[in-house]
Amino acid sequence: MAVELWQQRLKESVTTVEELAQRFGIDPEPLREVTARYPLKITPAYVDLIGEVGDPIWRQCVPDVLELEDGGYADPLAEAHYAPVPAIIHRYPDRVILLASNNCAGYCRFCTRKRKVGSSEHAVSFREQREGINYIAGDSRIRDVILSGGDPLILPDAVLEDLLARIHAIPHVEIIRIGSRVPVTLPERITPALCAMLKKYAPLYLNTHFNHPRELTPASAGACALLVDQGIVLGNQTVLLREVNDDVTTMTELLRGLLKIRVRPYYLHQMDLVQGTAHFRTPLQTGLDLIRSVRGPVSGLACPHFVVDLPGGKGKAPLLPDGLSYRDGKTLITTSDGEQVDYPDVLDTVSVANDPA
Repeated sequence: MAVELWQQRLKESVTTVEELAQRFGIDPEPLREVTARYPLKITPAYVDLIGEVGDPIWRQCVPDVLELEDGGYADPLAEAHYAPVPAIIHRYPDRVILLASNNCAGYCRFCTRKRKVGSSEHAVSFREQREGINYIAGDSRIRDVILSGGDPLILPDAVLEDLLARIHAIPHVEIIRIGSRVPVTLPERITPALCAMLKKYAPLYLNTHFNHPRELTPASAGACALLVDQGIVLGNQTVLLREVNDDVTTMTELLRGLLKIRVRPYYLHQMDLVQGTAHFRTPLQTGLDLIRSVRGPVSGLACPHFVVDLPGGKGKAPLLPDGLSYRDGKTLITTSDGEQVDYPDVLDTVSVANDPA
């Protein structure tokens, strides 16, 4: 069987500190211990986005000695506790995550499954995939199945279609979602054949993972266009990362840019409390300030939900800037530019008969 272009590009990925040293002139020695614990992989498309050592793209994909610090949790979301079978995470009654693979096109240094991704010890077997599908078929509460990993789109078309077909055939499953960063890191993977296959399993939603406006390349935009043109609904989940996207200018450019390529911003994630990622974390207030700043100046279509996935498997909690306040029996709503406006709420003690104009 001929090797497809995307598979060839994967083979050309940077996977050793020696390759980094040769390309960027860095000292590889401090990074050897890091990559021994957390593997390194950067696709050709993504490594070409690095402008200089330490820039926002570099920080997301190149190992850092700070990853060896022990703060945080190996399994911050208690996924092991919510795994009735190895390939399933069942935290909410009506939906599950099916871990389709533990490999990605590139290994993000801030990954919430940093403990598993790229490790042969945690590879998802064919038997575990089947156990997961049988589990879904046996629980009629499950309406929504999310294929995650790793990255499900790293699987060959035939393997991925087999999974999708088996899930789609379960009567109580209403929608399938796929979480994938390959439109960013390996846009060659999004082929017309893949998109035509995915279309057969509608309604199917795909959440991408753009974190910085420089990731919005012509190749990534083309990959997203192929998906959308086949009826695949695209959302985006951005992780808030220190010195990557934690300023208003960068976030605004990213959110507006996503809409231009027909990707709806969905979540802005506070960094999970993952071991080895503390150097990426921002205060909660940073996320709240960003959401407050983009409301109004940026279309509502482009405003994501700011969420925190609580440790211990307590689930996602949305956080909002303080918009409501009360004074003298009146409800006050704060506008995007900070003005407080009286709003005649049904519980207010004031009369609402007068025209507010």
